[in-house]
Amino acid sequence: MKQIPYWMDTAPALPDRSGKDLPDEADVVVIGGGLTGLSTAYHAARKGARVVLVEKDQVGSGASGRNGSQCNPGITISPAQARKRYGQERARELYDAFRDAVDLVEELAAKENIDCDFHRAGRLGLVCKPQHFEGLRTKQRDLAENFGHETVVLSRSELRAELGSDHYHGALLDPLGAAIHVGKFVVGLADAAERAGAEIHERNAATGLTRLPGGGFSVEALHGNIRAKQVMAATDAYTDNSMPWFRKRLINVGSFIIVTEPLGEARAKELIPNGRLLVAHKNVGNYIRLTPDNRLAFGGRARFAPSNPASDIKSGDILKREMTEIFPQLAGVKIDYVWGGMVGFSWDRIPHAGEANGLYYSMGYCGHGVQMATYMGRAVAEMMDGKPEANPMRGFGFPKVPVPFYNGTAWFLPFGGAYYKAKDRLL
Repeated sequence: MKQIPYWMDTAPALPDRSGKDLPDEADVVVIGGGLTGLSTAYHAARKGARVVLVEKDQVGSGASGRNGSQCNPGITISPAQARKRYGQERARELYDAFRDAVDLVEELAAKENIDCDFHRAGRLGLVCKPQHFEGLRTKQRDLAENFGHETVVLSRSELRAELGSDHYHGALLDPLGAAIHVGKFVVGLADAAERAGAEIHERNAATGLTRLPGGGFSVEALHGNIRAKQVMAATDAYTDNSMPWFRKRLINVGSFIIVTEPLGEARAKELIPNGRLLVAHKNVGNYIRLTPDNRLAFGGRARFAPSNPASDIKSGDILKREMTEIFPQLAGVKIDYVWGGMVGFSWDRIPHAGEANGLYYSMGYCGHGVQMATYMGRAVAEMMDGKPEANPMRGFGFPKVPVPFYNGTAWFLPFGGAYYKAKDRLL
C-alpha cells in the first residue's frame, strides 16, 4: 500500500525545479506552489509581471495534490446561511464566484491543453437520515429562486439508479459538478505558468519577510534572498511560523483518503453507474468518487488529528470500515493508496483574500480548494494589478485580533470532532 497521493502518483512526472539561483528582484514573489500560487503566477506573468514562485517542496505537494479531486459549485455555507449573513445581493455574488470557479478550471484546461480528465460528472449531495430529505427540497427551491441554479432532488428509490448502495435516503443532484484528475491539472498549470514567463523554484522555502523602507519586501528563502514589489502568500493550511499573522487565523484540519485496487469497469459501474461525485451531507461526512482507471476513492475526516504516516494508516483503517458500511460488496477489496493532508478552514467557513500588512493572500478554502484556489489566484493577480473589485471575498477579511489561546495549533479539534459526530448521530 502506497502512502502517497494517488493523484500525484498517476500524474506525469514533475521536472526538477530545485537548485536554481534566485534572481535579485522580481515584480511579484509568490510563496507556495499549490493551485493558488500557480494560478497567481500564471495570471500575473500573462499580465507582463516578472514573477518568481518559491515552494518548500514540489508543486502540488500540499493540499492541491492531496484532495478528493472534485470540482463543484456551491459555497462553503448553506445558501440560506449566506443570505442571512450577507444579504441576497452579496450572497448571490459569492455563489456566482464559486460557480464561475469551476468554469475557469475548465477554461484553463482547454486553453493550455491540460489533459486532466475534466468532465461534468454531476455531484450528488447525499442525506443519511429520512428526516433530512425534505431539507433537500428546501435547498433546491432556494438555489433556483435566489441563485439561479437548477438542481434535481432524487428520492431514495430514484437514487438506486445512481448508486449501488441503500445507505442514503435521497440526494440533490447538481449537474454542474465536475470530476478532474487534480494531479494532472497541477502539473499542467505549473508548465503553463512557466510558459507564461514565471520562474518556479522548488525546495526553496520562504523563511522570512522584511518590509523595505522604499516599499516592497525582501523575501528570505532557504537558498537566497529576493526583493519583490509585491508578495503573495499562497500557503493556506501549510502556512508556517514565517507568517504567524495568517497562521493564527486558520484552523488546519486533517483529511484522509483511501483508494482501492482497480475494480474493473463493470464492478465500478455497479457502485456508481453514472460516475457521479458523492458528498454526504453530514457534519463529519465522506466524499467519494471513481477514478479514471475505475478505482474507488473514499475520503473524509476519519480522525480529528494531523496527517503523518502513522495517523494516515489509522485513518485509512477507519475509512475502509466506513466504505464497507456503505458498499458491503467491497469488503474484500485491497486498498492500494492511503494518504492524508491538511485543509485550511477559516472561523466563519468562508475563504478569505485581500491584503494584510502589505501582503496579498488567499486562504481558507474549507474543502473547496480545487476550483476556488484556481479562481482566487486569478483574482489576486487582478488585485495586484490595481483592480480590487476582482476580489469576490472583499469585505470578508480575517479578524485583526486573533482568537484567544490559539497559536495555529488546533488543540481543540478532538473535542470539536466528538461534538460534530454526536450531532450527526442524534439529529
